[in-house]
Amino acid sequence: MRRFLIGLAGGAVLGYTCIRTHEALAERREPATPLGPDPKGYGALRRKLMLGSMARSLATLYFAAYELGPLIEAREGTPESRGRRVSFLIAAFLGSALIDLPIDYVEGFALERRYGLSKQTEAGWLADYAKSTAIATAISVPLVELLAFAIARLPRTWPLVATAGAFPLLVLANVVAPMYIAPLFNTFTPIEDPFAGDIRELAGRYGAGDATLLRVDMSKQTEKANAYVTGLFGSKRIVIGDTLLDHFEPRETLFVVAHELGHYVYGDVWRGVALATAAAAAIFYGSREIAERPGAALGTTAGLARLFFAMSMLGTLAGPMLSAFSRARERAADRFAVEATHDGSAGAAAFTRLRERNHAEDEQPKWMELLFASHPSLRSRIERLETARP
Repeated sequence: MRRFLIGLAGGAVLGYTCIRTHEALAERREPATPLGPDPKGYGALRRKLMLGSMARSLATLYFAAYELGPLIEAREGTPESRGRRVSFLIAAFLGSALIDLPIDYVEGFALERRYGLSKQTEAGWLADYAKSTAIATAISVPLVELLAFAIARLPRTWPLVATAGAFPLLVLANVVAPMYIAPLFNTFTPIEDPFAGDIRELAGRYGAGDATLLRVDMSKQTEKANAYVTGLFGSKRIVIGDTLLDHFEPRETLFVVAHELGHYVYGDVWRGVALATAAAAAIFYGSREIAERPGAALGTTAGLARLFFAMSMLGTLAGPMLSAFSRARERAADRFAVEATHDGSAGAAAFTRLRERNHAEDEQPKWMELLFASHPSLRSRIERLETARP
């Protein structure tokens, strides 16, 4: 049965990759005809691609865990060297990125361009892809090696050590990513027009008046609009996309900023870190039980492959819980924005404009919202805002 599943997984991954490679080459030769706004069609296609991506990812990891892993396992009685394992890890990350390139090209770049949601050039997209791959490899390989070291030294209690290490890493990511990684992909410039005063007045009422106000050139990658607020350890930043500043009314933009400020005031980053750490603990302990095999160490290349497959599978199962938490916090941030601006109609107008600009559906299928959606449906949010009282 296992041999059948391994063959099925390998065949599915190979077939999917070949199909997308063919489509990518065809798209490069002759780009597909642009489509007009079609929220339902775009949403349905994105759901299919999301489910396909999840299945492909699990199939890839399953094949790596139970076919490729044993092929590269160190010979019995010969300890696997760290250098050999690191070489395999680097090769795995870079090889995965190479295999994913035509898939991401079709499902990310070409799709967004066809629906008019991106004007990014192919060269710009490829440069971002290369940078993302390099950053992911540079960060992931040392972390995996640390995990292998912990497994080798503490074969029974390593999940506790990994969980203890997850918390500071998640906190650090929330500081490093916006300040040092995001600028590698976009240009951030201070907001100095009169509107900055309105933002500072709003933020000042909630202890963030000294935040750095920045405009980011989101239009470099997408026509979609967004903003965010970060604020761990004195790194307060209010970042607004140029697509939001240039295409929304000031009161609509202010409401969106107030919503993001709500996440900061309510400490949603800390809540998210705490929940993610708890989820990580469950995943680490559960994956150890799934991936352990008699006489086979988890800290080897093959053992890590089994472990990552189990972690991915458990992470997928934890997704609905994390999504439910996110939806609850989005509703709370909406309520905060109404109280902060006393202008629920501006919020309704902003979300209506976001719906049109992002080609978003009013409502996704219920199963999608319950299992995967990080935000409540736009229809429910707009209806609440239209009748909201501060």
